[in-house]
Amino acid sequence: MTTEWNGTRRLGRSGIAVSAMGLGGWAIGGPAWLDGKPIGWGEVDDEESVRAIRRALDLGITFFDTAGVYGAGHGERVLGRALAGRRHEAVVSTKFGLLFDEASLRMTKVMGEPDPAAIRRECEASLRRQGTETIDLFLCHPSELPVEHAAAVRDALEGLVAAGLIRAHGWSTDDPTGAATFADGPHCAAVQHELNLVSDAPAMLALCDREDLASIDRSPLAMGLLTGKFRADSRLPGDDVRGDEPAWMKWFAGG
Repeated sequence: MTTEWNGTRRLGRSGIAVSAMGLGGWAIGGPAWLDGKPIGWGEVDDEESVRAIRRALDLGITFFDTAGVYGAGHGERVLGRALAGRRHEAVVSTKFGLLFDEASLRMTKVMGEPDPAAIRRECEASLRRQGTETIDLFLCHPSELPVEHAAAVRDALEGLVAAGLIRAHGWSTDDPTGAATFADGPHCAAVQHELNLVSDAPAMLALCDREDLASIDRSPLAMGLLTGKFRADSRLPGDDVRGDEPAWMKWFAGG
């Protein structure tokens, strides 16, 4: 990404200008579950979330990242409410492909065979929840989508750009090979991937540089580990994904 004179960043080849720092929306989604285990960060005060988003705008943050599955749709609704009347000031990235039931707050399955009609339905549902007409950046959420499916998903997303429903697309993945397949799409603009002081990603950064893609850094503070607020005797609640310790969790152990 190129640093502009005013301190903003260019969102890859899309040309969309965003703030260098973004605000992630996973935690503000509130509780959600998969097979009885938490995939959210516990209970949250929606009014506090709205105030934080609006304060971020006031301080110059223009990039906001969320996903349909965060809080089983609730995170997108909170973000939409916070940006009401100021949507033109923000660039919103959201994600699709992790399917859920809003009523029960449960994730139900991961997207299987690519279906352009189903991807469009997810896009339209995100637009409704956010109360907006266009998604700035639409990211494929399943990080381990088979590479052989990547081209079909990419082409479906190019169709959404043509329909005016999204401005750009990309993939949330740590796999440079799969990300390179997405990069063949002219409106692919970004890869969201893990990057922080204890988890480097040289191959992905090289791909982003080569293909003129924005590197959207996921877990820059290792889900809070690098904030300094947690000690060896800290304990996280049972409705917090960090406290339940799913198989992929590497930052926290035993709650």
